Amino acid sequence: MTKEHKKVILASSLGTVFEWYDFYLYGSLAAVIAVHFFSALPPGSAFVMALLTFAAGFAVRPFGAIVFGRLGDLIGRKHTFLITILIMGVSTFFVGLLPTYATIGIAAPILLVVLRCLQGLALGGEYGGAATYVAEHAPHGKRGLYTSFIQTTATIGLFLSLLVILGCRLALGPEAFAEWGWRIPFLISFVLLLISVWIRMKLQESPLFQKMKAEGTGSKAPLKESFGNWKNGKIVLLALLGATAGQAVVWYAGQFYALFFMTQTLKVDAVTANLFIAAALLIATGGFIFFGWLSDKIGRKPIIMAGCLLAALTYFPIFKGLTHYANPALESAARNNPAVVVADPRDCSFQFVPGELKGHVTFNNSCDLVKNVLNQRSVSYTTEGSAAGSLASVRIGQTVVQSVDVTGMTPEQAKAAQSKLSADLTAAIDAAGYPRTADPAQMNKPMILLLLTILVLYVTMVYGPIAAWLVELFPTRIRYTSMSLPYHIGNGWFGGFLPTTAFALVLLTGNMYAGLWYPIIIAVITFVIGTFFLKETKDVDITK
Repeated sequence: MTKEHKKVILASSLGTVFEWYDFYLYGSLAAVIAVHFFSALPPGSAFVMALLTFAAGFAVRPFGAIVFGRLGDLIGRKHTFLITILIMGVSTFFVGLLPTYATIGIAAPILLVVLRCLQGLALGGEYGGAATYVAEHAPHGKRGLYTSFIQTTATIGLFLSLLVILGCRLALGPEAFAEWGWRIPFLISFVLLLISVWIRMKLQESPLFQKMKAEGTGSKAPLKESFGNWKNGKIVLLALLGATAGQAVVWYAGQFYALFFMTQTLKVDAVTANLFIAAALLIATGGFIFFGWLSDKIGRKPIIMAGCLLAALTYFPIFKGLTHYANPALESAARNNPAVVVADPRDCSFQFVPGELKGHVTFNNSCDLVKNVLNQRSVSYTTEGSAAGSLASVRIGQTVVQSVDVTGMTPEQAKAAQSKLSADLTAAIDAAGYPRTADPAQMNKPMILLLLTILVLYVTMVYGPIAAWLVELFPTRIRYTSMSLPYHIGNGWFGGFLPTTAFALVLLTGNMYAGLWYPIIIAVITFVIGTFFLKETKDVDITK
């Protein structure tokens, strides 16, 4: 690895680290943001709406890939990802300045969604440029190793965001951090923006792009060439379904969903959960480099397919293991005193639906009233049908709590009836041994760390070689455009919507593990399509 190669990798990677840091601050602070920007909603719906806003940034990533991918193939890799980092940095800075819902009402979440969309557009153009830029500098036979450094940037950016958040939380105290200190990590991003721009200004254009321009062989219509003909469009589709979709769900399940599962479902203290995730990232991040290097030896496909298959086969035992070691009291209560909701199915709503942002949103049917309390306490439950028109009830062990019918009541009467129901049901939940928070004294910390590290190792298997694989699938003249779209549909849509989809499945079924079916099914689909329909590319000549 020459001095010039090291400069290219370092400059590209550092800029991308800062961009990922900006993007993941929101995800790491979703619970706090839910309180400030969606305070009109019940707690469960507020958190889901916060996750949806998080997902909005992912939803627009493919559009960023189209816009900036085209620019990257027309005007160059370097200039394009200078633009993307400016958009990302400014948008993140303004998130730290946004007034809350209590100050400006519904305008607050609307502005938040706009800024998240700008971040997503920027990131949609960032990754493809950085990966392409590094790969086009790498010597033949070392593209997996060289691009694996870019692959570490997402995890390092997440790690950096967790460290900054933890530092601010510990320095300010939980109350001050929750009130106003959460803004500091977003405001710090402006300093990182200046550093990133300075670093990228020192880069030269990709040699393959310069050669292509000099020879006049560049594409005049990269979008049409990439997606307008079946020969290349078929490869784009296969790259999405046979590579990036599975890679994405394994990435987000192993890092973000694991964090949300620890804090929201297992009720582990946020600082403790972040420290566990940060430690697992620190231990396993070297896996990106190792599997990138290994992919130069044995191929990209076998490593990525193995990661998808291992994840699909082991997610249920691993997440159940997290429950066992992080909150054994919850596991014991669910086993000894299972909860059953007995209700007329027509009386039960899907509580994922947030309703209007303005005003107070409630679910007033007797079934919804009891399920809302169970969801807030992370009590898994099953549902049994009852006679049409009958009141819902909850059976927890041997205790039965009858719901209420607030139809026809005045607002004051309805509020009093719901408060009494909530108190009675909460008392039954407490008596059945369901803990309100995870007890640190009962945690098996080494085993928690081991399980989280395994999840991150799966991430390194699927993510370490993916950039080299995507780069090698497409020709230089349309590479930025062609590889960016499947990557960002995979990671932006299949991966970015994973936390929201998973928690929606939990709300729909009442089972705390139901959300795992989403990443498992996608990982299996990718394993089958990638194994049988995508070619190995490690020996491809990308100079053509």
